[in-house]
Amino acid sequence: MVMMKHPFLSFTLLLIVFFSSTTTLAQKSPAPAPSTDTAPTDIIRILKKAGGFTTLIRLLQTTQVSTQINSQLLNSNGGLTLFAPNDNSFSSLKPGFLNSLSDEQKNKLIQFHLLPTFVSMSNFDTLSNPVRTQAGDDPYRLGLNVTSSGNQVNMTTGIVNVTVGGTVYTDHQLAVYQVDKVLLPRDFFVAKPPAPAPAPEKTKSSKKKSSDSDGGVAGDDDSGAVNVKQ
Repeated sequence: MVMMKHPFLSFTLLLIVFFSSTTTLAQKSPAPAPSTDTAPTDIIRILKKAGGFTTLIRLLQTTQVSTQINSQLLNSNGGLTLFAPNDNSFSSLKPGFLNSLSDEQKNKLIQFHLLPTFVSMSNFDTLSNPVRTQAGDDPYRLGLNVTSSGNQVNMTTGIVNVTVGGTVYTDHQLAVYQVDKVLLPRDFFVAKPPAPAPAPEKTKSSKKKSSDSDGGVAGDDDSGAVNVKQ
C-alpha cells in the first residue's frame, strides 16, 4: 500500500509546481505600454477649464475662429498666440457695442487678438512694431504696438491700452494670455477713405460735336475736289 501512494503524491506535487510557475510567470509579464497618443489641442476646452471666458468662447464659436485655431495648430509649425479678455473685460465695453458689430467685424475683432506665431512671455521684446495680427497687416487701421519690460507686457491699438495679466495656457505651440481689456482696432473707429471717383465719361453732346467737326472737314475736302475738276 505504501508503494502505491508514492506515484500519486509525486503527481500531485508536480501539478502544484506547474501551477505555481504559471502564476509566477503571469505576474512577471510586463504590462502593455500606455498609449502615447494625446488629444489634439482644443481652444474651447482650454478656456472652459480656465473659467471666466464665457463671452470670448461664444464669439470664438459663432465666428468659427475656434475651428480655425484648432486646424492651424494641427497643420502648421509656427504656433499661435491668443490674447484672451475675460468676461469682466467684455462687460466694461460700451453697452451694445458687440451687438452693433456685423458678423465680419466680430470675426475681425477675434482675429485681432491672434498672433500667427507662438510667442513666449520672455520673447515679447523681440517683436517688431507694429505687430501683425491675423486681422490683417494694415499698420494704421490694424496696428498693434507691444512694449515689454521683464514680465510686464503692455499693448496699444491707438484706441485702447492693454496689459497682459498672466499666462492661461502654454504648450510651446499655443500660448494663451489673459488681458485686462478687449483689443479694439482703430479700423472700427476711423472713417475709411472714400473710394476714388471713376474717370469721367464723354457726354453725348461732346461725342456729337466731335462727329460734326469730322463731317465738316470731309465736306471741305469734297468741295476742293470739285473745284479741281472744274
